[in-house]
Amino acid sequence: MAGGGIYSSARPSASSSTSLSSTQQSFITRLLLLLTLLPLTLAAFAFVLQWRGGLINDPTTRWSPDKYQFPGGMGTSNPQLDNVQSSSSSDCFQLLSRSASPSFPYYRDWKLNFDPNLKPKICITTSTSADLEQILPWIFYHKVIGVTTFFLFVEGKAASPNVTAVLESIPGLKLIYRTRELEEKQAKSRIWNETWLSSFFYKPCNYELFVKQSLNMEMAIVMARDADVDWIIHLDTDELLHPAGAREYSLRQLLSDVPRNVDMVIFPNYESSVERDDIKEPFTEVSMFKKNYDHLPKDTYFGMYKEAIRSNPNYFLTYGNGKSAARIQDHLRPNGAHRWHNYMKTPNEIKLEEAAVLHYTFPKFSDLVARRDRCSCKPTTEDVKRCFMLEFDRLAFIIASTGTTEEMRNWYHEHVVWTDKSQNLKLLRKGVLTRIYTPMSIVKGLREAGVFRSVIQSALTHSKKSSNSSRGATGSGEISIRKMGGRKEESKATARKVLEMEHAGYHAAAVGPQSPPGMVDIHLGE
Repeated sequence: MAGGGIYSSARPSASSSTSLSSTQQSFITRLLLLLTLLPLTLAAFAFVLQWRGGLINDPTTRWSPDKYQFPGGMGTSNPQLDNVQSSSSSDCFQLLSRSASPSFPYYRDWKLNFDPNLKPKICITTSTSADLEQILPWIFYHKVIGVTTFFLFVEGKAASPNVTAVLESIPGLKLIYRTRELEEKQAKSRIWNETWLSSFFYKPCNYELFVKQSLNMEMAIVMARDADVDWIIHLDTDELLHPAGAREYSLRQLLSDVPRNVDMVIFPNYESSVERDDIKEPFTEVSMFKKNYDHLPKDTYFGMYKEAIRSNPNYFLTYGNGKSAARIQDHLRPNGAHRWHNYMKTPNEIKLEEAAVLHYTFPKFSDLVARRDRCSCKPTTEDVKRCFMLEFDRLAFIIASTGTTEEMRNWYHEHVVWTDKSQNLKLLRKGVLTRIYTPMSIVKGLREAGVFRSVIQSALTHSKKSSNSSRGATGSGEISIRKMGGRKEESKATARKVLEMEHAGYHAAAVGPQSPPGMVDIHLGE
C-alpha cells in the first residue's frame, strides 16, 4: 500500500493534466500567431522604407525624384514637386526595367538641366553629319551621366534646318557650322601651320576628317575655357562613354576622383558585336561588346585571338587605342582625334581599368553603303589606302562599291554579325566578350519618357524663322581644300609648312586610329 501511495502522489491528477494541456495550446497558438505576424510586419516595414526613401542608402535612392539627386547633378523640368499626385500617370515617375545594372528613375517630360556650380564641369566636342535619330540619344545619354556642355561642329544632315532647329533649343549645346568663314579662321590657327599633323594632309576621306576633327578640337579648347569647363573629351556620335568603376554610374563622379596631378585620362574602347543584321537603333538594341586588350589578361587575349577576330584582319574592326579626356589648362592642344597634348610639357596620363568608350562599329547593314557614299576613291586595293587608315574600312569600302546587295549582305554576316551562339557564349565565359546593359536602359528610358519627342515638338513650336543662307553653309566640295584634302593650294600656310618641315619632330606627332596588338606582337610585350 505504501508503494501504491507513493506512486499515486507522483502521478498528476486529471484536473492538473487538463490545465497543463490548455496552457501548452495557448502558448503554441500565440507562437504561431507571432511567427505569422512577424514576416508580415517586416515586409510592410520594408515596403514603407522602399516607397518613402527611408533609411535605405544605395545609388538608386540617391537619384530618386524625391531627393532631386539625379546622376551627374541633373535637375528635373519642375523643381517644385511637392504637389506631385501619385494617381496621375503623367506625373508619376517610372523605374526603368531592372537588370544587373543600376536603374534610373525619371519623370515624364523631364529636362536635364544642371546646377551651374556643379564640379567638375565636363564638355564633349564632336564633328558630325549624323541625323537626329543618332544625335539626340547620344546627347541626352551623356547628359544623364554628367556631361554639362556640348560643342557640335556640324555639316551634312546635322547642319540641315530641321535638325539644327532642334539642336539649338537644347541647353548647354553650341553648334558650329562648317562655313567659309570657319575655314578661313582655321587657316590662321596654330596647328594648321604646324607640322605634327602633316602626315595626314592632302589626303581624302578619313584623313580629311581626321584633320578637320583636330582643327575643330583646337577651337573647342578655347570655347571650353570660356565656358569655365574643367574637362574636355572628343567623341564621335557612334560612341558612348561607359563610366564603370565609379561609385555612381556617373562620368562626373569618375573624373572627380582623378588626382589633381593627372592631365589626361584614357578610356580604352570596347567594340560592339551585333547579333543581328536588322539593327535599327544601336544604342537600344546592342548589348554585347568585345573588350579592349587593355582590359584583358594577356594570355586570354592572345589565347582567344584567332577565335575573336574570325575572318577579319584584326581583333577590332576599326581602331583600338581608345579616346581620352583632358583637363583644361594652359598650352593644351589636340593630338589628333584620340589624344590631347601640351605645348609646354608631356601630359601626365592614366588609363582607366574599368571605364571605357563603347564604339558602335558598323552596327547597321546600311553603314556599309553610308561609308561608301562619303568617299570618292576607286575600289581598288591600292587606291583605298589613300582614303582609309585601317584595313577593315578599306575592305568594307571595296565590297560596298563592287558587290550586289546579296553579296554585301553575305559579307556583312561573315565579318560583322555574331550569329554563332555557342561561340559567343565561349567568348563571354572567357571574358573576351561582355554584356553591358546600362546605356541601353538609359536610352530606352529616355525614349519611353518622351524626352526626344518633347525636345523635337518644343523646338518646332518655338523655332524662329531664319533663312538657311544666313548660316553661310558650304557644300562638301568647298570643304575638301587646302590641307584638309583634295588639291594642294599654294599659300602662305603651305610655304610655312615646307620651311618648318625640318623641325617636325619638335612636337609629338598626331596619334591616329590604331589597331589593337596582333599575333606578331605576342613576344614584343614579354
